[in-house]
Parts: sequence; structure tokens; C-alpha cells
Amino acid sequence: MSGFSLRFLGHSTVRLELGGRVVLTDPVLTARVGGLSRVVPPPPRESYADVDLVLLSHLHGDHLHMPSLRLLGKRTRIVVPRGAGAWLAKKGFENVEEIAPGETVTEGALEVTATKAVHSGHRWGPRLTHGPQSPAIGHLIATGDAKIYNAGDTDLFDGMADFGPVDVALLPVWGWGPNLGPGHLDPARAAKAAGLVQARAVVPVHWGTLAVPGIRRTARMRRLLADPPRVFAAEIGKQEIATEVLFTEPGADVVLPAREDRA
Repeated sequence: MSGFSLRFLGHSTVRLELGGRVVLTDPVLTARVGGLSRVVPPPPRESYADVDLVLLSHLHGDHLHMPSLRLLGKRTRIVVPRGAGAWLAKKGFENVEEIAPGETVTEGALEVTATKAVHSGHRWGPRLTHGPQSPAIGHLIATGDAKIYNAGDTDLFDGMADFGPVDVALLPVWGWGPNLGPGHLDPARAAKAAGLVQARAVVPVHWGTLAVPGIRRTARMRRLLADPPRVFAAEIGKQEIATEVLFTEPGADVVLPAREDRA
């Protein structure tokens, strides 16, 4: 693959350079996120100082993180799910746009189309009714040379098949706690998602970055901070899905396969 580059900055934060632009997904850039602590070093400032476009998938605090957005600057262009723009603008951000599934925004040569996601869109969780709320989304990020699927947080749904084929899918394979609530992909369902979107390659995300301080040192949490992408890769093989798993530790560049190596 050529014409773009990816760096996994941790959790659901990926730096994408494509079409002469720098895109950041769901930026989480600090040592703490609410009650969660980061278990890997925060990304260096140079990894996000030149961002042109920020894509937010939903309003949960580990995806729409105010301190991280402030690090990027209040004039940075931010695209949010439809219904969240006015709320974020009231926080002082000056360049906020909304998008709903099926709608597209452009950034230079890039086209970003929102996709459906099956996940709570409420700021404070699925069981609350007060406070900001907007539907969770994913993104298809494309130029004439490449198409990237950024799933955001979502569970499996049949409509994923309409998104493919894609060059790279950014698929969540776990979370930050000992269990997954509704609206998430575990390694087995993430493997099915890779098949549905016909991903030529997959970067496992949403793992190995954040943890509850009081339980992060337990044996179970140590396993859950390391194992999900490995289990995902095993599921890809078990389910005989034709994709390449681009296992990447938080903070590292994604090593893309050479174009001639692709089927």
C-alpha cells in the first residue's frame, strides 16, 4: 500500500496522513482521561501539532476528550456527529461541523463520509437521558487512491458489508475495563467485521492504553491490556478471513504491506 501513512497513538486515536492532509481520530492525548489512567506514554506533541482535521465518532469521554481537543487548539477543524455541534461550540471551539450517516465533508482531496455505528451516543452513558446526546458514527475516509474505514465504537451489524472493500479498517477489539458493555466489538466480532467490510488490512484499536487505576495491576487486567489484538489475529485465521492484521503497539507507526504483496 502506498500514498498514505498511519500511526496508532493509543486507544481509538490514529494519525492518518492521506491526500496531503493530516487527520486525527478521537484524540486522547493526555496521561489521564477522567477516572482512567494511561498505561503507555502520551504521544509527543509533534505527533499531533500539524493536524488539519479531527474526526469524532461519539460523545463518550474516552473519544470526545476536552483536554485533548484543547491541546489541538480551538480553531482546529472538528467534525462531530449531527446534534453535537452546538454543544461543543459552547465549549469555545470555533470550527465545528456536524455530519450524519450518509453525509460527506471534504478536506482538500479527502472525502469523509459518516457511517452508521451501533453504540450509545449519550455523553454520560446509555442509561441516562439528560445532557448532550447524538448518534454514534463511524467514518469512511477516502481519496482516489485509498479508502480507510474508521469504525469508532460499534457492535457488529449487517450494513457494514456496504462499506467495503476498504484498504484498511481501524477496528476496536476491546475497551478499557475488565468487561465489555453493549455496543462494542470483542476480538471474535471484530474479525467478522473485517470480513464484512472486505478489509485488505486491519489495525486493531481501542486496546492497551487506558485502565482503571485500582485494577490495572491485576493478572486479568494485564492480560486484557495485551491480549485482545492477538486474540483478534487468531480469530482472523480461525474464521478464514482474507485480511492482513497490522498489529501495532500504541505510539508506533503502522507498517503497511507493500502493494505487490496484496491479493
